[in-house]
Amino acid sequence: MSAIGVLALQGAFREHEDVLSDLGAECFEIRKRADLDRPMDGLVIPGGESTVMGKLIRDMGMAGPLRAKIEGGMPVLGTCAGMILLAEDVVGGTSCLGTMPVTVRRNAYGRQLGSFSARGNFCGREIPLEFIRAPAVASVGEGVSVLCEHDGLPVAVRYGNQIATAFHPELTDDRTVHSMFLGEL
Repeated sequence: MSAIGVLALQGAFREHEDVLSDLGAECFEIRKRADLDRPMDGLVIPGGESTVMGKLIRDMGMAGPLRAKIEGGMPVLGTCAGMILLAEDVVGGTSCLGTMPVTVRRNAYGRQLGSFSARGNFCGREIPLEFIRAPAVASVGEGVSVLCEHDGLPVAVRYGNQIATAFHPELTDDRTVHSMFLGEL
């Protein structure tokens, strides 16, 4: 059984835990710096408010250890705010972990009232896409693969051990994204 650390500072962490548990993974919550010392096979950075999450990560001394785990090859799944936190560049904002060579634009699809559902082709499979104050990938760097697009913009990308989505796969019944992540462990 795989042990997955789920960043639980704010946002949709419980929903990820539920999906991963349904798929047979053991999850634990990362709420403080010491939680990063627990053995883990993978890491999930959920959606939420990226500015708040980034500030908490920095203030709690978690940025360096998280970056080291990711750069050391630990598989990571970042959704929505998680994508923003992984991005090297954030249009109009500040990069937090900066481990993925992409540029993202926060709230690219509008504010909370602009949230919407769609369908998209994720690696050859049509899946539901739930966008909530979602970022968009403005550009991708060398070595980044686009896994899914919506209206011509990348909304799911992969770079080595990192998978990031602008949408919330944890809010649907489809398990494609989480299964791909677990397949990396």
